[in-house]
Amino acid sequence: MGICSSCDSNHAATAKLILQDGRLQEFAYPVKVSYVLQMNPTCFICNSDEMDFDDVVSAIGEDEELHPGQLYFALPLSWLKHPLQAAEMAALAVKASSALMKRNNGGEKCGCRCKTVAPFPVSEESIRRRAASAGSGKGGRRKVSVSVLSSIPE
Repeated sequence: MGICSSCDSNHAATAKLILQDGRLQEFAYPVKVSYVLQMNPTCFICNSDEMDFDDVVSAIGEDEELHPGQLYFALPLSWLKHPLQAAEMAALAVKASSALMKRNNGGEKCGCRCKTVAPFPVSEESIRRRAASAGSGKGGRRKVSVSVLSSIPE
């Protein structure tokens, strides 16, 4: 999600919970899952570290705590014990990224004025031209791999 380790020592880590509607809830202290579920009774809570493609999504126990520095998701009960498909995982990643960006006012990482790097728009034609000119210099042609990235609509 971004690194700003030089200034992390100035800020308390929080447990981050991405809600079903895409909002971010943060807890600066350990909080029990049962407390979170009182506010979100149609959900279960899972740790993002425990989520894997084509693996069953499992809930964190109600007596367990959300720990600062961890990212959690509130997912609909219908996803419980359901294998997580790649498209679902990608949608959750986009939702988390969007929630974290909104929290950070679109760029500030931790309040220390470290900015995120905005993507520089480069056309596919420009990439092809650069690849062609890279291979025409002395020393023969170089293999140039060109990947085209696309976005995942929400």
